[in-house]
Amino acid sequence: MTTNASRWLNEVKWDEHGLVPVIAQEASSGDVLMFAWMNREALQLTAEKGEAIYWSRSRRKLWHKGEESGHVQKVVEIRIDCDNDVVLLRVEQEGGIACHTGRHSCFFQKYFADGRWEAVDPVVKDPKEIYR
Repeated sequence: MTTNASRWLNEVKWDEHGLVPVIAQEASSGDVLMFAWMNREALQLTAEKGEAIYWSRSRRKLWHKGEESGHVQKVVEIRIDCDNDVVLLRVEQEGGIACHTGRHSCFFQKYFADGRWEAVDPVVKDPKEIYR
């Protein structure tokens, strides 16, 4: 039975694995911080707790962003695209680091016309100091 409280979750177009892609965007700067996946439980918990909780496909379990690093994502706003198949989280990124490489954003590599990718954003903190 669907309650009014969870009806909004039924409007999401989940893929064949019960997942939806999620983009995390820093609310203050507009920077795209990372891309991840959520299942229904992760999205519901994110809305309830006000912190980003994702589904780790590799570990096959819920992943509370920042559970190891302390770099929690406080949710400012949850949006969905026009097709209802992509979620946008506007967040406040604790510690200014979203990427496991110690960078502000996971999108730190830039393509250059000579056919190469180059890291163009600095490491804010050495991952060895973050993940002990």
